[in-house]
Amino acid sequence: MSRTGMPTHEDAQLILRLYDLRREEKLRAARDWFNGTFFPESIEQIREIQAARSQENAYFRMVLSYWDMAASFVEYGAMNGELFLESSGEMLLVWAKIEPFIPQMRQDADLPAYLSNIEKVVSRSQWAQERIQWFRKRIAEARKRIQGSGQPATPADADGGS
Repeated sequence: MSRTGMPTHEDAQLILRLYDLRREEKLRAARDWFNGTFFPESIEQIREIQAARSQENAYFRMVLSYWDMAASFVEYGAMNGELFLESSGEMLLVWAKIEPFIPQMRQDADLPAYLSNIEKVVSRSQWAQERIQWFRKRIAEARKRIQGSGQPATPADADGGS
């Protein structure tokens, strides 16, 4: 269960450590791809990436597993949930992109709890759900720009620079 109440010094230290991990070179490249290039519109697009032996497959798995791991700290009471959500807007962007496809992804992989830590943390926060809707609007706008220009989006196109 998520720990609530006043965040502790240890919560802040864990948030800072998670931030440091996000700056690792390979994870940064994966995050740049996921946030700025990956705009799935169908489960088929996700299946193509999952089936490929490609850099995008590695990036996809890296980003999703990172955020599910981070959310597990909240889910199992190791970190304050409100502080985590306030400082992890990128996880909400990630969830906004993949949540419509989660039931099929879970069924395809025969993993009913796939990414359930993210889902649980997000579902307990009205603010997070509202932010996800905001991200979905930004994602739709970025998709239109990409389709109209033929150019890849930048991470700021979808995340509002956050």
